[in-house]
Amino acid sequence: MDTSVLKSELTYKYVRSSGSGGQHVNKVSSKAELYFNINSSNVFNEEEKQKLTDFFGNRLNKDGILILTCSESRSQFRNKALVTQRFLELIEEGLKEEKLRIPTRIPRVIKKKRLKNKRINAEKKANRKRPELE
Repeated sequence: MDTSVLKSELTYKYVRSSGSGGQHVNKVSSKAELYFNINSSNVFNEEEKQKLTDFFGNRLNKDGILILTCSESRSQFRNKALVTQRFLELIEEGLKEEKLRIPTRIPRVIKKKRLKNKRINAEKKANRKRPELE
């Protein structure tokens, strides 16, 4: 995956951050919003696009656009870097191949141990009953 081509397909928008601040917060747009259209991307093939669409699920809007935001820092540049880093990590995670799980047999010793504990519990409960008098 070529990250430079992927980064060129990203669109950024800067808006005012929410929350408390001071006089400065009402003038500066430091919150970074990242927009990425999966369907129109040239980086991924159809199979990868489908995999990413399934991975992002309800994070995509109805047009298939992924929107990520970051307002952790006061700096617009830092927020852009953070949201881009987060995006690249999500893409990497979404494209990761799942390992095929190979089921293993339960060892004989473990089965014997389970049956032994089961027998002990059964005897313990049987001893709690009233004795039958004849």
